[in-house]
Amino acid sequence: MVNPSKSRRMFLAGLLVATCASLVPATETGLRDRPNVLFIAVDDLACTLGCYGDLVAKTPNIDRLAAEGTCFQRAYNQLPLCNPTRASVMTGRRPDEIKVYDLDRHFRDELPDVVTLPQAFQAAGYFAARVGKIYHYNVPASIGTDGFDDPPSWNRTVNPKGRDKIDEALVFNAEPHRKISGALSWLAADGEDEEQTDGIIASEAIEIMREKRDLPFFLGVGFFRPHTPYVAPKKYFEMYPLESLRLPYAPPGDRDDIPTAAFAHNCPVPNYGLDHQTLLQATQAYYACVSFVDAQVGRLLDAVEELGLAEETIVVFWSDHGYHLGEHDGVWQKRTLFEQGARAPLIVRVPGQKSQGECRRIVEFVDIYPTLTDLAQIPSPSGLAGRSLLPLIENRRADWDGYAVTQVLRPADARLSEPVMGCSLRTARYRFTEWGEGKHGVELYDHQSDPNEFHNLAVQPDAAARAVIDRLRPLLRSKASGKTPTVPVNPDRL
Repeated sequence: MVNPSKSRRMFLAGLLVATCASLVPATETGLRDRPNVLFIAVDDLACTLGCYGDLVAKTPNIDRLAAEGTCFQRAYNQLPLCNPTRASVMTGRRPDEIKVYDLDRHFRDELPDVVTLPQAFQAAGYFAARVGKIYHYNVPASIGTDGFDDPPSWNRTVNPKGRDKIDEALVFNAEPHRKISGALSWLAADGEDEEQTDGIIASEAIEIMREKRDLPFFLGVGFFRPHTPYVAPKKYFEMYPLESLRLPYAPPGDRDDIPTAAFAHNCPVPNYGLDHQTLLQATQAYYACVSFVDAQVGRLLDAVEELGLAEETIVVFWSDHGYHLGEHDGVWQKRTLFEQGARAPLIVRVPGQKSQGECRRIVEFVDIYPTLTDLAQIPSPSGLAGRSLLPLIENRRADWDGYAVTQVLRPADARLSEPVMGCSLRTARYRFTEWGEGKHGVELYDHQSDPNEFHNLAVQPDAAARAVIDRLRPLLRSKASGKTPTVPVNPDRL
């Protein structure tokens, strides 16, 4: 039997041998002694990808990456809202540690000296750059600016601005009382991919890879779509005829056993009260953006090959959180602790890896940071909340006792008398959720028999369900207290 630690060392050694001709400093010879990292983030992308079993999505490039790397089928974000989840990924800390729950707070307000993921790579001699949205932007108004960025994380930042911003007046808004950034809104755009912000992002990222091809780099590439407004060239809309689309199924009375707090405050009314045809158009627009982003990812992957970097570049692909397209009788967008909101794509491709394809173990987004520092063999700061996924990259069927914790904060409103923190635990079989430590509701779903979370076993639980709840509650509270935050929170930005 092979010693696991020895196997791991052999894997890393093989990676490094494959990525350089000589293990001497890059500054002396122009050759690297560590792999590059191409760090691709996509905004508001659900598991609406062919490689995640979506039968509608046309995503050949991301599917190719998934087949060549490790496609984590059960990866979960820590808080399904842009700023908190990105801050969590980039610091490797949970929301309750960095105290980021809304769109306005910066993680350095709580942890001013925290070492971010790209900072760890800078300390190891890497060039770190960002093109587009890695930390939070206030999209789309701030396209072309740094947004809510973290300057110490980067040696260079590039903030493209395309015709999607210029053509905002042409965007159709199905909910005129909301800003287009938060409403179901879309535009089948004129022009070519390269005129859109995300097309420019891909082009700028390719130029940086070309410029830095002889030095180790950490390159963050952040695409804005499919975040609202759903804007993509017309050809992508044409890939999804309206007559081919359907809204998600929900059984009669699906909402009857779901706590009020489980539904996001920005989507309290099923389907926003919109008609069936408008919802199909929104679905079409979302999938059009998914295929548009897939094409830009394809350009990046092709460039890695053409520049001769494939054997020395780790590629990471992730979305900041999941997304709803009408599940549970009309839930849309993010901010939920259902499977669709908590689960999100995560793919890692490592040069020379032997175990490829789907991995169905439960992993968390806080695992991304220690995984990349482990793969690159650079130091990690102490206190990271996650653990390296290297054992699963080496063997996607390896034993793994994983579980995931996701949380979200609700503001006090006409539905809730006080702010309510929701916390959810996902194990291989169950999802257990508490709202306000149970005061505002409890949910338990058995994914073995109920993968769509239609039947809440915590309502009038039998003895078996009570036993599961008693077992999972302390595990959940060990990672997320469920208490209302004492730090400043903007209720309008949750």
